[in-house]
This record gives sequence, structure tokens and C-alpha cells, in this order.
Amino acid sequence: MSDWTASDLPSFDGRTVIVTGANSGLGLVTARELARVGAKTILAVRNLEKGAAAAAQMSGDVEVRKLDLQDLASIREFADGVAEAGTTVDVLVNNAGIMAVPYALTVDGFESQIGTNHLGHFALTNLLLPTITDRVVTVSSMMHLLGYLSLKDLNWKARPYLAWPAYGQSKLANLLFTTELQRRLTAAGSPLTAVAAHPGYSATNLQGQTGNQFGTRFWDTANRLTATDADFGARQTLYAASQPLPGDSFIGPRFGMRGPTGQAQRSPLARNRAKAAALWTLSEQLTGVEFPF
Repeated sequence: MSDWTASDLPSFDGRTVIVTGANSGLGLVTARELARVGAKTILAVRNLEKGAAAAAQMSGDVEVRKLDLQDLASIREFADGVAEAGTTVDVLVNNAGIMAVPYALTVDGFESQIGTNHLGHFALTNLLLPTITDRVVTVSSMMHLLGYLSLKDLNWKARPYLAWPAYGQSKLANLLFTTELQRRLTAAGSPLTAVAAHPGYSATNLQGQTGNQFGTRFWDTANRLTATDADFGARQTLYAASQPLPGDSFIGPRFGMRGPTGQAQRSPLARNRAKAAALWTLSEQLTGVEFPF
């Protein structure tokens, strides 16, 4: 553990980073800080207007590109654009996410939280892997501790939908994805690493998207009383993106919500390698995207 902050970031001159969901919250801070230290930073966002507004707040070489993680066609188009441009990506930061939202389906018929937070990033990562040179960082959450992954009903078709358990499942999936990605990279002899991070509890616009006025009031109050700011939350991602780490590391604050940055604890379910492998197989089947190595 250390008192590391974004001011300790090394130079990223000559390196390219993609940050999903970089128009607000943790993603904006992550992209802003990486651009500040010299990275060519690609903001992968669903709303180009909001992306442009975010880019205007940043210094350095910043580019905005369209990416809708709820649409596999958009994900393929984004990845094709990166490949066609001959872009070498040093670090991919899978940051974008939605939290405890009302039941909805993605364009491809996935429950929106597992579709956005896991399946969208699963497809994006595998499509981009041939262009990546260093690492994949996936943002999970402490809420993975409450998550249970149902391989038989990943998309909540056979059980009553519950927003928070669905969110917990998606964040647990992020960690299982990281574990299996690292296993596959190692088996393929690839030097790439897959790591994960969680922000603790940072106040962002994520908490205001529950679609429930009482829930929104609760989170507004909780944010004011207990949350850290987005700079603190993004610190965990930036550490994961920049420091020499073993594959399958999970980075977060020492005390869960607060504290120095370092290796974080994960639930027993998040350490289940058999479940990680099974989730990978299911994710390939659902998205039609396979591990490229």
C-alpha cells in the first residue's frame, strides 16, 4: 500500500490509451490525467457532444470517438476504426458502466447492466487485443461482494429483475473476466497483462441514474456525507494503468471506501476460476466474439 496519487503518474509520452465512458465521472478524470502526462488519449463515448465537452477540459492529444457498449455493431465499428487507422493501443481502460438502473435491454437483447458493464467490454477487449501492447484495466466495484453470477440466467429472463443484484452480478463478472483473460494471455505466451480496479465509493453521476426518485435522493445524501471525490476514485484506475503489477491484480483503497491505494480483497466467488472460464465461454457465445490469440 502507498500514498500514491495521480501526481505520481509516470510520463506516457508516445503511448496511446483508450478510456471508455470518458465524458464524465471517473472516466473523465482518468482520461484527463493520462492526457496530462503525455498520452494520446482516445475518449470512447456514446454521446459525441458530451465527449467533445469533456475533451475541451483536457490538455494534450485528445480524440473523441463514438462507442455504444449496448450495441455490438457499434463496438465492432469502433474496433475496426482503431485497426484501420493502424493505431497501437498501449492501455485499454474499461471504465464505462451503469449502476442499479431499471430493467432494460441492450440493442442485442442483453439485460442492460450485464450487457454494458461486462458483455460490451468483453467484446471490445477481444476485438482490440491484437492492437494492445501493455495492459487491459477493467473497473469493477466493491458491490461485486454482493454479486452472484447466474450462468443459467445471466440476462434475468427467468427470475424477477432486481437492480442491485444485477449490478453486483455485472461487477463480479468484471473480476471473473479479468482472471480468465489473464489466464488465456499467459497460456498464449502473451506479455500483456489484465488487471482490475475499484474506486471505493466516489461521488459521480453514476449514482443519479437509478430511475427512482427516492433512490436518487438517498444517493445524493450519501454522496454528500460519505463519498470521496472522482479524483480519489480515478486514482485507483490510474495506479492500475501505470504501475508494474502482476496479472490479475485488483487495485483499490485499503479500507474499502478510503485509504492508500494497493491490492484489494475480492470475494470467494470472484476467485472461482471454473466460473470465470464458464463465463468466458458463455460470453463468447452471446457476443460472437472470441479470444484472438
